[in-house]
Amino acid sequence: MVMDAYSRIVSGVAAKLTPKVASLRVPHLGREGLGSGVVFTGDGFVLTNAHVVGGASGGTAQFSDGTEATFTVVGADPLSDLAVIRANGTTPDPAELGEADQLVVGQLVVAVGNPLGLAGSVTAGVVSALGRSLPARGRLIEDVIQTDAALNPGNSGGALADSDARVVGINTAVAGVGLGMAVPVNATTRRIISALMQDGRVRRAYLGLVTMPGPVPTAWRERLGRTTGLLVSEAVRGGPAEHAGLRRGDLLLTAGGKPVATAQDLQRLMFADAIGRPMPITVMRNGALVDVIAEPAELVATA
Repeated sequence: MVMDAYSRIVSGVAAKLTPKVASLRVPHLGREGLGSGVVFTGDGFVLTNAHVVGGASGGTAQFSDGTEATFTVVGADPLSDLAVIRANGTTPDPAELGEADQLVVGQLVVAVGNPLGLAGSVTAGVVSALGRSLPARGRLIEDVIQTDAALNPGNSGGALADSDARVVGINTAVAGVGLGMAVPVNATTRRIISALMQDGRVRRAYLGLVTMPGPVPTAWRERLGRTTGLLVSEAVRGGPAEHAGLRRGDLLLTAGGKPVATAQDLQRLMFADAIGRPMPITVMRNGALVDVIAEPAELVATA
């Protein structure tokens, strides 16, 4: 049988990734939760969602060849919905992590996971949108990938891959029919993963801003050499940003001396080394440039 190009790509990704994606069983308050996880190191570290492991300390991972291993939760970060676990036994060769920042809308992606406990399930679709915000468990997960690849309960923690079987996202939510979300794999999430592996948690700085991309006024574009910034839709009451004088309608241009145009630009500055340190911020307000100094606080995640 001769397959078309689309089928060859999807089946090729499935063949490479399915053995590397585990079905996870996690005890939750007397019942068993289901999810997925992706092996990403040669010594048994597995990437999944924080909401899959919840408050559990361990569980059981099963691979497509039928082998099982118990696992221990190394660390979880509810604010990104990422968690790292470690299998206590032999695991398949690791999947290759890709770079979500290189994705474009309309690009083919393949989801591999274990929806409804059905191991080794594969669906395909396209990147529907990038840079979405996802309300989840009382928090806002920023910069997620939206896809129309079919996801179901149990897909959480599974792989979203490009046509070369590189994992560019960790599936995190089913937002509706034909609407799936995934946490991107990029420089920011690699830093989160590294912190979870080393320390079991992620310390973050907090400004207290809710933002969205916004246009730089036409008259300023040539002078600033850019067309977009981050528009403040809310400065959280009592937060560091409000104390610094930032307010709704400000257009963030730089923070810590670096240009900011996306939520991820700001996120990558909000790690432990920024806590309690003065951070210069430049915004455009009413057609003029305004400089302020904010002092990020430590963000304390609640369970």
